[in-house]
Amino acid sequence: MSKISNASKGIALVTGASSGIGLVTAHALTQAGYRVFGTSRKAMANPPQDITMLVCDVTDEASVKSLVDEVIKQAARIDLVVNNAGVGLLGGAEESSIGQAQRLFDVNVFGVARVVNAVLPFMRAQKGGRIVNMSSILGLIPSPFNAYYASTKHAIEGYSESLDHEVRRFGIRVVLVEPGVTRTSFEENLTRADRPLATYAEDRARSETLMRQWVEAGDAPQVVADAVVEAATAAAPKLRYSAGKQSTQVRALRRYLPGGVVDKILRKFNGFPA
Repeated sequence: MSKISNASKGIALVTGASSGIGLVTAHALTQAGYRVFGTSRKAMANPPQDITMLVCDVTDEASVKSLVDEVIKQAARIDLVVNNAGVGLLGGAEESSIGQAQRLFDVNVFGVARVVNAVLPFMRAQKGGRIVNMSSILGLIPSPFNAYYASTKHAIEGYSESLDHEVRRFGIRVVLVEPGVTRTSFEENLTRADRPLATYAEDRARSETLMRQWVEAGDAPQVVADAVVEAATAAAPKLRYSAGKQSTQVRALRRYLPGGVVDKILRKFNGFPA
């Protein structure tokens, strides 16, 4: 594990930092002046030299506690947490068992809560800290065949906004970064519905094709990393940071257009009859 002396911005912890957005974000924070600890579910054979990588399973409370204790042991404090670890789920809402949906929430929602609960006592004691929770444009709008994934991101939106009010008096701020579709490995963290139904096959296949096209044309992970650095370093942080043009457009769409118009736009965008 690398030893980084440059900690002018403080100590940062990034979950899910072995690849994709998490890895690029960890590098960006290092370049911004943080000493960065990253997590992966399994030990990396060739960890990056500028990031101290630790193993953590965010669905395991003991693993999360061990992670935070190790960061405190090595660095004595935690100034920034970026909750990036997450998984996807493609399929119709009826096509996933409740158990599969619960496993998704265990990573994407309760995994965030476990990390937050583990770091808050230290942040309160040091009278400051910042928590950046990775949301999505699917925390703002519906997405056919992503019902449960979108639900986890809607949950993160409500959780983060509420938590921010609870901890602000301790010098701690909670902010959201909302990426659009990003050019990362489509298959890497994607699960498919565990009980597919023939009645949804045609629409599901079309949605998967559209998603692949969106990913190929999506933002580079660096766009999200830049938004995280902005959210982490802002003296007076906003609650939400859009990452990329698509995210900014979706926020405006949802905020300013009538619900019926938004519904028609989303159905057309997803290839459904109006």
